Amino acid sequence: MTTVPEAADLDLLATETENDLRTTLRDLLVARCPSDAVAAVYDGDRSIVDPLWRALALELGLAGLLVPEDRGGVGASAREAAVVLEELGRACAPVPFLTSAVVATSVLLAADGDVASSELAAVASGERTAALVVPFSASAEAALPEVFESTSGLTGSVRSVAGGLEADLLVVPVRTATGVSVHLVERAAATVTPVSSLDMSRQLADVTLDDAASTELLAEGEAAVRSALAVGAGLLASEQAGVAAWCLAETVAYLKVRKQFGRVVGGFQALKHRLADLYAEVNSASAAARYAAAAIAAGEDQAVSCRVAAAYCSDVAVHAAEEAVQLHGGIGMTWEHPAHLYLKKAKADQIGLGTAGAHRAALADLVDLPLGRAAR
Repeated sequence: MTTVPEAADLDLLATETENDLRTTLRDLLVARCPSDAVAAVYDGDRSIVDPLWRALALELGLAGLLVPEDRGGVGASAREAAVVLEELGRACAPVPFLTSAVVATSVLLAADGDVASSELAAVASGERTAALVVPFSASAEAALPEVFESTSGLTGSVRSVAGGLEADLLVVPVRTATGVSVHLVERAAATVTPVSSLDMSRQLADVTLDDAASTELLAEGEAAVRSALAVGAGLLASEQAGVAAWCLAETVAYLKVRKQFGRVVGGFQALKHRLADLYAEVNSASAAARYAAAAIAAGEDQAVSCRVAAAYCSDVAVHAAEEAVQLHGGIGMTWEHPAHLYLKKAKADQIGLGTAGAHRAALADLVDLPLGRAAR
């Protein structure tokens, strides 16, 4: 049987720095990311995206959280990144933090050399935004896209890339005779076509490369790409936990004031039971996401914790959003109420960076269960 590392003894209590970061970010999002502006993105009005991202990346310096100070970043850890993602999930904020500051940055961190250092510093400062050119549904174990290099450049097409619309720099895995290399491509050298997405706060795009000029970042880059996808899935769980927490809090607040038959609806026993079950689920999701972030930061138990969090939190977020829509009654079905934004984000995130089934299959492989291989 495969040897699985014992669970690490990690401190999951929030530090003073994390609490301060959460407070600052939540205040900014309340002021600059109202739900009606997010809803307007679905109608094609993306005017909120760039100013909000500049505020997060430049004013707060969040684009460089995972980058060491000696490489132009803040020198924080996955714990702080998880706080950011949880708050972004609570606000349904349409910014490329996950795709640029987490996933693409994780690949850039694996590279050395002047080009890598220069581009990493630009991304960390918020001057540039990057995206890893893989489908948003790709898990760490999935087959990578078929992009190839010839004497005239890179050629291939990748569908449903998250962060592609906002990216200045494309981080492209390229198939080689011996494995996978990683190249950097300027956005202007590629054709990036937006597609209608279920969650327009993270709109997907198709990326086409036709003899695109590129710079090689990593000659052997498959491990870096797969590690970035695993870390991304583990931290996406924090965003899902934030979505679930917002849905629970808003639903409880609504049921405390909504009256029916002369009584506050929240006083009905059947609804109390549903909310109690949801409360337990949401808090369990928060714990799983926090443990995954702490494990990534400590470099311990990462393989298991990320997959547990990704598998569990995705389903909890969807359940919490569904309950929010239903328990808000008629108002929850309307465009004016933001519940639909959270349901769409939860459903889209449910397949983001691997489905719950894919992560459970990976967990089964870790303990040498045949089900893991059969599930794929």
